[in-house]
Amino acid sequence: MKKEEYFPRLLEHYEKQVIPAMVQEFHYSNRLQSPEIVKIVLNMGITAAKEDIKFMDEANLQLSNITGQKPIIRRAKKSISNFKLRQGIPIGLKVTLRGWKKYEFLDRFINIAVPRLRDFRGLPANTFDQVGNYTLGLSDITIFPEIDIEKMSRQYGLSITIVMDKGKKEERSRLLELLGLPFQKNKKE
Repeated sequence: MKKEEYFPRLLEHYEKQVIPAMVQEFHYSNRLQSPEIVKIVLNMGITAAKEDIKFMDEANLQLSNITGQKPIIRRAKKSISNFKLRQGIPIGLKVTLRGWKKYEFLDRFINIAVPRLRDFRGLPANTFDQVGNYTLGLSDITIFPEIDIEKMSRQYGLSITIVMDKGKKEERSRLLELLGLPFQKNKKE
C-alpha cells in the first residue's frame, strides 16, 4: 500500500473539521497554532512474567494484534528483593505509534473499543499530566476486537498515553473532545 493511497478517516476529520473549529474557538492567527497529537504510547506491565515467560509471549502477541506493530520488551533497570525482581528480566511491553498509525488506532479505540466498555459513563477528564498529555488506563484489553480471547490465559491491562504539543491543557482537552473522545460530564448539583 502506497502512502499516497491511504488516508485515515480520523486524520481527514482532524484536517477538515477539527482544526478550523479550534482556530475559530481559540482565535488562532494561524492554523498551525492548534495543538496536535505527536504520538500515542501504549504500555503493558506483565508482573506474571517473573515466574513464567509464556505470559510475556502471550501479551506480546495480543499487543501486536491491537497496534499492528511489534512491541519493545521493557526490562527491569535494577534488582529489588522485596518484589523478587532481578535486573534485566522482562517486566513490560511498550509500543509507540506515530504518523497515520496513531490516527488509525485512535479511530478504532474511540469508535469500536470504548463502546464495548462495561458500565461506561465516559472517560475521566482529569488525567492530564503537568505538560498536558492525556493518560488512560484500561484494566481489560478484551474490549479490542483484535484480541483472541481463547489464546489468553489471564487478563492484561493497558496504559494509553496521548502525547500532544502546543497549547494549554484546556485547548488539548478540547482537541480530544472534537476528535470524539467521550469525556465524563461534570455533574452540577
